[in-house]
Amino acid sequence: MFSSQGPTLRELAVQALSSTEHGYDLLAPKFDRTPFRTPGRFLTSTADVLRPLGPFEAGLDVCCGTGAGVGALLPLCRERVTGVDFSAGMLAAAAEAVPRDGGPDGPVVEWVRADARALPFSGGFDLAVSFGAFGHFLPAERPALFAGVHRALRPGGLFAFPIGAPPSFASPWYWALLGFDGAMRARNLLWRPPFVMYYRTFPLGGVREDLADAGFDVRLLPLEEFGRRPDGSPRWRLVVARKA
Repeated sequence: MFSSQGPTLRELAVQALSSTEHGYDLLAPKFDRTPFRTPGRFLTSTADVLRPLGPFEAGLDVCCGTGAGVGALLPLCRERVTGVDFSAGMLAAAAEAVPRDGGPDGPVVEWVRADARALPFSGGFDLAVSFGAFGHFLPAERPALFAGVHRALRPGGLFAFPIGAPPSFASPWYWALLGFDGAMRARNLLWRPPFVMYYRTFPLGGVREDLADAGFDVRLLPLEEFGRRPDGSPRWRLVVARKA
């Protein structure tokens, strides 16, 4: 499905009936050939906005998947870049895709298997990012997620991630996302283990409140590459949360 090298419908069905972790273990070898991988333009645009806010010594990609975000951090960080994910399959694919040794002038790459709701880090990073993973966390889990990132950062460190403006009621995307979330809720009511993946559980207002409660100072920077809505507001923003 999606391409001749992507997962088949049967493979996607097996993944969807698995737990979140095991589902990604199964999908990992073909994940980069699906639309679920964060497009390169988001990675590039995020890096372009972050670059003037550096320099950064150590970077962390939370829920790194197959390593695309780690690759985006390599030019920004001088010492090391760490990718963390709970899926052993995704980490194995990432380790194959991203060189471990940055060479004499580049950062070392590290891979850590851990649950993002209980990150095993304390004060070692200047920059943390995350791409396309927040649909895997229920609203009640955000405080633990953000507290763990806050703990992982040094004083003054940044936590950054892109977030899109919600689609209007008139947009087909509004109804498509609403339908997807409804189907996933029905699936998780009727089938175990649950597969947590939603598109409408990460609203900017609630996210800003939870970041502030975790001890971050939050600002929003426009990702101008993606244009603006008719009211003049950005279609996509970069949330930049600084550890106070």
